[in-house]
Amino acid sequence: MEDDRITLAHGNGGRFMRELIEEVFARHLAYSDLDTEADAVPLPLNGGEAMITTDGFTVQPLEFPGGDIGSLAVHGTTNDLAVAGARPLYLTLNAFIEEGMEIAQLDRIVQSLAKTARAIGVKVTAGDTKVLQRGEGGGLYLATTGVGVRIPGARPAMCNIRAGDRILISGSVGDHGTAVMLAREDFGLRGDLRSDADSVLPLTEAMLAFNGLRFMRDPTRGGIASVAHEIMRATGLGVRFDAAIPVKDQVQAVCDMLGYDPYYLACEGRVLAIVSAEEAEAALHTWQSIPTGRDAAIVGRITEKNQRVILETELGGERFLEELEDDPLPRIC
Repeated sequence: MEDDRITLAHGNGGRFMRELIEEVFARHLAYSDLDTEADAVPLPLNGGEAMITTDGFTVQPLEFPGGDIGSLAVHGTTNDLAVAGARPLYLTLNAFIEEGMEIAQLDRIVQSLAKTARAIGVKVTAGDTKVLQRGEGGGLYLATTGVGVRIPGARPAMCNIRAGDRILISGSVGDHGTAVMLAREDFGLRGDLRSDADSVLPLTEAMLAFNGLRFMRDPTRGGIASVAHEIMRATGLGVRFDAAIPVKDQVQAVCDMLGYDPYYLACEGRVLAIVSAEEAEAALHTWQSIPTGRDAAIVGRITEKNQRVILETELGGERFLEELEDDPLPRIC
């Protein structure tokens, strides 16, 4: 490549596009049997039941404490497969690059994406690049598709949820949303908080051993409150959170100053699980034995009455968590 920034020529199908793919994307992502010239590739799935998911990522800034848009794309996509009871195997990647982006930054992000994929054990098998005119994008957007195989055993789904089941969260909530917000410095605030972006596979695979597992979800956009509303609509049951929801002091302080609510903020490395009352304590102890689940807690229960999402306060009161209408933090994932 003859320049250090993306130009429209990098998206025209010619030499610059080929060099971009070879020198940035294929250099980090290609594996031995990947044909970068093919329009389609076979995906051996070891005879298992295939599962697929797709996602898009527009986070701003592109690099933030605890991650970047590349690692976030891998975690976000593979986590969606993990909470559905699948082991991720393959990813596709579409990159929408804004004219003027520094190639050095793009290289760092793709390198991070590749490192994250290798750590989880997934392969990027196909992809595409497009270049947007200057001012038409936020530097870089990524779109991914994930393919995996369902792990034999439990099949977590909302239809399994019953009144009396317990709600578990694998760690503190709101870390990712707050870390990205602080990285923007829109409000003149700074801090050392890091995003919780991480793979949830160790957490989900451990949970699959429990017959009382009902459902799992990674609470990204809209946070745990939005997941609770999905459960309420799908089951006709109530969701009651108690005051034990873990929130870091820095997250709570930022929310108090700016008027946000941590229960609506995105997490990118947490799992909300619904487990039978009989197995909830055992499931909690299992999570707490895993490094990414050491702060896990039982934070509520499913109820037959009061088809609402209710938060019990530390003072013994109650507060309705209404369904989210406005996006409090756009471009957070």
